[in-house]
Amino acid sequence: MRDAVHDMGYVRVVTGRHGWAPLVCVGLLAVGLGGCAQLRQLKTRMFGHETPPRVVVTPASTPTPQPRAAEDEAPPPSLAAIVRQQLQLGHYAEGERQLRRYLQVHPDDAAAQGVLRQLTVDPMQALGQASRPYVVRPGDSYSTLAARYLGDGGRFLILARYNDSTNPSMLRVGQTLRLPASRLAPGKTPEGPALAASAAAPADASEAAKARRLQDESLALLHKGQRTQALERMDEALDADPHLPPDGADATSLRKQLVSVYHQRAIVLYRDQQLDQAISLWNRVLAIEPDFEPATVYRARALELKQRLKQF
Repeated sequence: MRDAVHDMGYVRVVTGRHGWAPLVCVGLLAVGLGGCAQLRQLKTRMFGHETPPRVVVTPASTPTPQPRAAEDEAPPPSLAAIVRQQLQLGHYAEGERQLRRYLQVHPDDAAAQGVLRQLTVDPMQALGQASRPYVVRPGDSYSTLAARYLGDGGRFLILARYNDSTNPSMLRVGQTLRLPASRLAPGKTPEGPALAASAAAPADASEAAKARRLQDESLALLHKGQRTQALERMDEALDADPHLPPDGADATSLRKQLVSVYHQRAIVLYRDQQLDQAISLWNRVLAIEPDFEPATVYRARALELKQRLKQF
């Protein structure tokens, strides 16, 4: 059979021995091209162009933390708080930093200047190389020993450093300390009956006067409604003289509140088995109120527990 040529618009179809197969192929091709065109139109309507924009995912960067308000912009702690929370616990570097901040605000505070000197001076140069031994007794602390033998309970820090103490709040009964011989009466050891009257009396009078002045300031703050500051000032007064007699009902109330605070803090330390710190606080409580029975009971338990722990 001869081939036949048919003009069908734009498509020239040849039929012959292959019949209509070529025509079918051409038709399918046309449909496919038409479908592609429709797909391109659909993409254009959806994305505004034929190929959708490629989405690039970048890993989320770590947000830069907002800078906190600088600590140095806040008011520094009080001198009593620095002594109690830093220096008495042996945090010398942080205590010095806070002291310097405090002195920037209160440059004329002689007490703070004195504490800073204790913290930075060479204790051997300040107290002398010659020393005598002293065995720690119940109720002793660096503050009471400094008051007794250096003439100022506030000089506990240099006495602690003189003994290479990294934590002035920790003092064990039976522990042997060094006391500077140059500060003691000639021929007397600390265990002796007393220091020479000429050496001891002026210092005792000075400390007693300082304690009374601090107690008066504490009561004045209390009457102004500044109870927290009043407690801190009373704490300083009792630091200077733990046996300071209370001046009236308000002073008695402040003392009792301080004793309660010390006792509760010591209980927390005891439960955390920080026994030396707890015992030191109970020593302080009993120096202020010798008849405070809860402190006596808990202190005995702490000493017993400490002894048991040493046996393991």
